[in-house]
Amino acid sequence: MKRSLLSCIAAGLIATTATSVHASTEWEDKAKDAWIDGKAEASLLFNTHLNSFDINTDVKDGVVILTGKVDSRIDKKLAEELVAGIDGVSEVDNQLSIINMDDSDEKAVEKPVSQELKDAKIATVVKSKLLMDSDISGLDIDVDVTKGHVKLKGTVESESARALAVEIAKNTSDVEAVDDELVVEESE
Repeated sequence: MKRSLLSCIAAGLIATTATSVHASTEWEDKAKDAWIDGKAEASLLFNTHLNSFDINTDVKDGVVILTGKVDSRIDKKLAEELVAGIDGVSEVDNQLSIINMDDSDEKAVEKPVSQELKDAKIATVVKSKLLMDSDISGLDIDVDVTKGHVKLKGTVESESARALAVEIAKNTSDVEAVDDELVVEESE
């Protein structure tokens, strides 16, 4: 009898532990997906070339699903590129509909990504990183990109913040060079 009772208790503990580990992993996966979803929404929101209110994002196991409407093939590709550059994204399922497709869009489907599109993506990614970093006031920094060359203008609180902003820009994919035109604010 004691042995049966001990066996039941041991089996219950093992089952509870296994369920607890599974629930913990499931919670971490959901938290990671929620973080990616927030970053995707922010990247789309801060991009001045897209109407992010017509784009919906859903994330499942690191796969971002884009749904909604965009104006052109370039906007569709830009949304995909912006989201693909986020840490943790394993794949982008781009289901966006193009509402103003014309003949040039249909012919251009196979064209490589234009430099303007790359520059817009770089600018959005750098600005998003600056805004998300708690050690820098990203609102005070303008980001301009031409042919992969990033120009940072604005004010920062210290030389350390200036160096951090430049490193953030340099560490962004597709950046060729960074021009630092940041000014350190004098503390009063």
